[in-house]
Amino acid sequence: MDIDASQYASMSREMLSSHNWLQLYDRGLEYLDKPPFLIWISALSMKIFGVGNFGYKLPSVLFALWALYATYRLTRLLYNDNTARAAALILATCQGMFLMTNDVRCDTILMSWVITAIWLIKEWDVIRRYKYLFMGFAAIGFGMMTKGPIALMVPIFSFATDWALKRQWKKFFNPAYIPGIVIIAIVLLPMSIGLYQQFDLHPEKVVNGQQHVSGLRFFYWSQSFGRITGESPWKNGADMSFLLLNMLWSFLPWVFVLVPAIAVNLINVIRQKGRLQPEQEWISTGGFLLAYLALGSSAYQLPHYIFVAFPLAAIIVAASVASFLEGQQYKAIYKILQPFLMTIVVLVTGLVLCLITYIFPSGMVALILWIAGTAILCYIAFIRKPAGRLLMIPAIAMIIANVFLTNFVYYRLLSYQVGPQAGRYLLEHKIPSSEFATYKMRDPLNSLDFYAQQLLSGSDTLPNIVGKRYVLTMDEGLTDLQHNNYKYTTLLQGDLFKVSELTPEFLNPDTRSKATKKYYLLKVE
Repeated sequence: MDIDASQYASMSREMLSSHNWLQLYDRGLEYLDKPPFLIWISALSMKIFGVGNFGYKLPSVLFALWALYATYRLTRLLYNDNTARAAALILATCQGMFLMTNDVRCDTILMSWVITAIWLIKEWDVIRRYKYLFMGFAAIGFGMMTKGPIALMVPIFSFATDWALKRQWKKFFNPAYIPGIVIIAIVLLPMSIGLYQQFDLHPEKVVNGQQHVSGLRFFYWSQSFGRITGESPWKNGADMSFLLLNMLWSFLPWVFVLVPAIAVNLINVIRQKGRLQPEQEWISTGGFLLAYLALGSSAYQLPHYIFVAFPLAAIIVAASVASFLEGQQYKAIYKILQPFLMTIVVLVTGLVLCLITYIFPSGMVALILWIAGTAILCYIAFIRKPAGRLLMIPAIAMIIANVFLTNFVYYRLLSYQVGPQAGRYLLEHKIPSSEFATYKMRDPLNSLDFYAQQLLSGSDTLPNIVGKRYVLTMDEGLTDLQHNNYKYTTLLQGDLFKVSELTPEFLNPDTRSKATKKYYLLKVE
């Protein structure tokens, strides 16, 4: 999906073809934004499995599965096996998890490294085997190499709040942290060398419109903390409520349990005068809250920024549900939540039906599968009635819904991106980059380079495409070619829409033609 996922996939392919593993380029231009780990691991995967969707997505999907295991192991340390399995199930079935394994960005791998680090450090805290501590610090280093200092801050938030509320002040100053910091530095060394060689050694380079740009300062400060201090130019006006409002869909359906669970945890701590009992934990609640406050303070926010804290949110929900199912606590809250969650299940299944029959009609097979899935859901809910149905029914509903989203809706949705359609055509017909140009294309075209498996040029001025035999353009460019008496044959045409920003006009089949633009792949005589 354009823009981010296709950009990272294109950069991974570009790295693989150039064999330049320490410096990042985006379509031939200097790149200074995200750290390199996603690009490295995706390029390595594509070297083994070939350039394509599978090669790019596989590492992130594997990291997502590992995040479920790490969440299970951490929760088992904090609570018990039943709660641990519930936490893994909750994380696996929140909508954000399905999204981040379809629209693959840095956040899937980041989330996995962070929850792995917290689990391993807690493992060391319990059994005092230093290999866990050092592996935990290594995980922090790899997390920082995936998306910056937030990978260090979330574990600090988790353990600092837990230790402070238990008055375990000695744990803040353990000499064992010193070799751990050295391990982080060693892990970050290849990336730091690449940044220094690419940017710090070349102050004359123009990066993001500026000269004298330090790659090391950008990564270790500006990209993360600079967004809070105001130093970073990135701003979109998002306030503290932005991430929570987006969690209404990204942590669906569990967000409606998460909010009251956090409220209950806060009330309990206040009642206990800010002191936890030894058997209590605030690694999950404290880590999530402080991560949310830090990310919510940024002047530039996107919905997926909070995904890094989703494993902690899953633990909070699992512990809260377990306290009700096993200890029958908070009966008043769960008396409301149970029918509320069932209502969410009905709405989700109804929305899927609307998607596959009206918004993106998917045929009789999809409808029959939906009826079968709904019948299975009803059988479990009303006939089997398992003891854990408060978790099981919403989880099954989310799985069924995303089977349809992945296998029917996304395929139709992504057909409105020009990059995959035109790129595959260029690759299949072996059209070389020297004979191709884009002209007055306003759509992000990272996916075009990826699917064509070559770097392609573009222009907004007609003289720059003289001599090109193949031109990808839109209505404005087509009009220019006609006015200048170009003769051409249309090889490919279709409808174009920025699918990462859906609108009611696009989703309505009756008005979709008004929301889309036409694109044309032309063979110019």
